[in-house]
Amino acid sequence: MAETKAQIARGAQYLLPVYIRPDFVLSHGKGSYVWDTEGNKYLDFSAGIAVNALGHADEGVLKTMTEQAGKLLHTSNAYHNEWAVQLAELLVTLTQREGGLGYKAHGAGQALKPAKVFFSNSGTEANEGALKIARKVGKDRWTAATGVSWESDPSKCTKTRITCFQGSFHGRSMGALSVTSNPKYQNPFGPLLPGVDVGKLNDFEGLSSIVGGDTCAVIIEPIQGEGGINAADIEWLRALRKRCDEVGAVLIYDEIQCGLYRTGTLWAHSAYPTDCHPDIVTMAKPLANGYPVGAVLMRENVAATMAAGTHGTTFGGSPLACAIGHYVLSRLSEPTRVSDMLETSAYLTARLKLLPKWFPDILQERIRGQGLILGLGFKDASQPGKLVNMARERGLFVLTAGMDAVRMVPSLTIKREEVDTAVDIVESCLGRMDREM
Repeated sequence: MAETKAQIARGAQYLLPVYIRPDFVLSHGKGSYVWDTEGNKYLDFSAGIAVNALGHADEGVLKTMTEQAGKLLHTSNAYHNEWAVQLAELLVTLTQREGGLGYKAHGAGQALKPAKVFFSNSGTEANEGALKIARKVGKDRWTAATGVSWESDPSKCTKTRITCFQGSFHGRSMGALSVTSNPKYQNPFGPLLPGVDVGKLNDFEGLSSIVGGDTCAVIIEPIQGEGGINAADIEWLRALRKRCDEVGAVLIYDEIQCGLYRTGTLWAHSAYPTDCHPDIVTMAKPLANGYPVGAVLMRENVAATMAAGTHGTTFGGSPLACAIGHYVLSRLSEPTRVSDMLETSAYLTARLKLLPKWFPDILQERIRGQGLILGLGFKDASQPGKLVNMARERGLFVLTAGMDAVRMVPSLTIKREEVDTAVDIVESCLGRMDREM
């Protein structure tokens, strides 16, 4: 205990104090469990905030990382490397096969030209890249509509506005923060990017006013993660897609938290009708199981606006990141693994659905989300944080989401018996809270 306190104190001396962490130090993990330096064991239903899709210390990830690091770690994008191409191809071909970006599932819609990929280092950077690309497309479309080159006088081009939605979370950089509509995050750092319009999720009537002729981009999470595990209605997404087409705006789906099989399909929108698919999808978190990598996947007609020098990155798409990403995505897309995940998520959802019946004074009736991005809604916004702390004391990691929810985003390899352990702990916490009311 003295050593742990000393480590935490040393961190307080040297680290920027932007995080509030519990008073222990994690040392190692395996599968869905982690241990601290005192030997305490925790069942991890946070998975590094929906990152460790294959769990901790996966042997295949370790093998891939070790082998590639011993060959070629980094080259920069001044040169080709084999793994960036292979991972990009896998992302595109899986999307063609399983649906997304206008492709229907099971290989239909192959007449569409292949999508294009840009690799970044994080989800925030992926969203920054997507917004930049959409802004460029907007300028090209403005030129085509007016006959005036935006390059001759950039100040004349009005098609530069960006639409986002309440409850969103797209990152902490200045651009991504500008479309993360939360005063707690935004106010200390204003003024932010101008020309941002904020709408309300699933509000049909407001679409025409927030997406107009000057809108170049619309960015949305099909299932909001940080904002509370709130899902966009499919009919509303269809109306949003139609409105974007009417005004020539690029539709961006941020699937950084809900994509890459977390909902049970490659993309959350893979299961949606193609007339509500986006032009761009951004990803990051689970793509390399914890090694930093993000990506922007876009339709070919959107990608056509970008030429050499219009965007770049030093570290994005490195041989190491892409080798790990290729291994992880290959594992995640295995049909048997997807089937196992869907079976486990159905079992978890069924168990969670009992809790509001047993604790009606504490929990909202509906379980939010799908697959393995799930949320328990609370009637009292002060209680989610309390449950997170109580669960951690009992050996379970869960997360808050938004103002009124507890989020469960375990690894996609979670086992049935681990589900039972987690729900039993949550149930015990709710029982204690119920008795104290």
